[in-house]
Amino acid sequence: MGETTDTNKITDPAELRQLLGEVMPRAATKERVALHPRDRDWIAATPFIALSTSDADGNCDTSPKGDPPGFVKVLDDTTIAIPERPGNRRADGYLNILSNPHVGLLFMIPGRRETLRINGRARLVRDAPYFDDMVVKGHRPILAIEVDIEQIFFHCAKAFIRSHLWEPEQWPVDDLPSTARLVKEVQTNVTESVEELERYYSPENYQAKLYRE
Repeated sequence: MGETTDTNKITDPAELRQLLGEVMPRAATKERVALHPRDRDWIAATPFIALSTSDADGNCDTSPKGDPPGFVKVLDDTTIAIPERPGNRRADGYLNILSNPHVGLLFMIPGRRETLRINGRARLVRDAPYFDDMVVKGHRPILAIEVDIEQIFFHCAKAFIRSHLWEPEQWPVDDLPSTARLVKEVQTNVTESVEELERYYSPENYQAKLYRE
């Protein structure tokens, strides 16, 4: 592993600010602490978010969450809720929230190059009346993450423009192995054959298990 020399390390905020320059005026004043009607519109149109958490020791995790647009429910001007959906049961983010409630959320809408960012404090709830509004294909969540909003703002489009994320004609050729082969190669304790893994990771099998264990 390469090492960074002490002369190249950035160690204090003043040094960082000198390198980056001053915050642009609009960026410095764009933070809010409550939902604007346009924030609500954005959340209602969002089918995919990234949820970032860390435990009490600072070990971090970012988890993708996706569902039909509007799956994140606005409870009031300062509170939102994210439903649980069946997954691999590692519960990394959930366990982090139990030891450190601070979370960060990134709301992404396909084709839109801006994002909505929400930071706040989260808690896990096992049931609430609004769970009935979160039913998808007969699946009622067994828990939800409620987030008390502390900071909310729109983020600019530069990362999406640089990456050409929504421009298929600019996407690189996908010559990586299939998911099944990747799992077999990197997880040396996996006993299933590649053929068995291909069946497990097939679109048909995934589709059938989206809302059931």
